[in-house]
Amino acid sequence: MPGSPCLALARTMASDSALTCIYSALILSDNEVTVTEDKINALIKAASVNVELFWPGLFAKALASVNIGSLICNVGAGGPAPAGGPAPSPTAAPAEEKKVEAKREESEESDDDVGFGLFD
Repeated sequence: MPGSPCLALARTMASDSALTCIYSALILSDNEVTVTEDKINALIKAASVNVELFWPGLFAKALASVNIGSLICNVGAGGPAPAGGPAPSPTAAPAEEKKVEAKREESEESDDDVGFGLFD
């Protein structure tokens, strides 16, 4: 049952556990300390927070080969552009232009059918 209180509680607990590990990793990274499961657990214990046992190890493994500082600095940067299909042939371009032009003419005609224009 999607709206059950138990499921909502489980989601909240998972979110709190994950956030605790995220904050722990950020603290370690900010102090230029390597992120490991033991160090995450030490911070969690010092904060007196209860976390599901698998989260610290999961985060430690996920962040083992990641430079957290550069990850934070490049939050908005996208990855490489996805590869497109094959380049269109030079002979296909005029045909596509004609299609676009025909669509423009149709849309202009449909505006005339209404009886008024945008700037009338």
